[in-house]
Amino acid sequence: QVQLVESGGGSVQAGGSLRLSCAASGYTYSSNCMGWFRQAPGKEREGVAAIYTGSGSTIFADSVKGRFTVSQDNAKNTVYLQMNSLKPEDTAMYYCAAEGSWCGLEAQEYNSWGQGTQVTVSS
Repeated sequence: QVQLVESGGGSVQAGGSLRLSCAASGYTYSSNCMGWFRQAPGKEREGVAAIYTGSGSTIFADSVKGRFTVSQDNAKNTVYLQMNSLKPEDTAMYYCAAEGSWCGLEAQEYNSWGQGTQVTVSS
């Protein structure tokens, strides 16, 4: 059974930083696609970043390029989303996803989801 556990959310002021973690278990972590998504109240789920755990290749949404990075610790089966220069519009519930058929930013590409962690950025 695939399990994804996010952590690291919280409240910060604009310009601050947070690092989210997603610990994965129950499936083959290596050579897999994992994604980070977010959903603000009243809005659709938005793809933020994705990583191919085999090579470490990453992609980012235009809205976060230059501010967010993704890294991984293969020994811990954990992916991280480092968020810098946070803006109020980054406020959302953040989810990690795994077992992606394609390492893209479309939610339907992923089969497994975590419960989410809240990020709130105040101005």
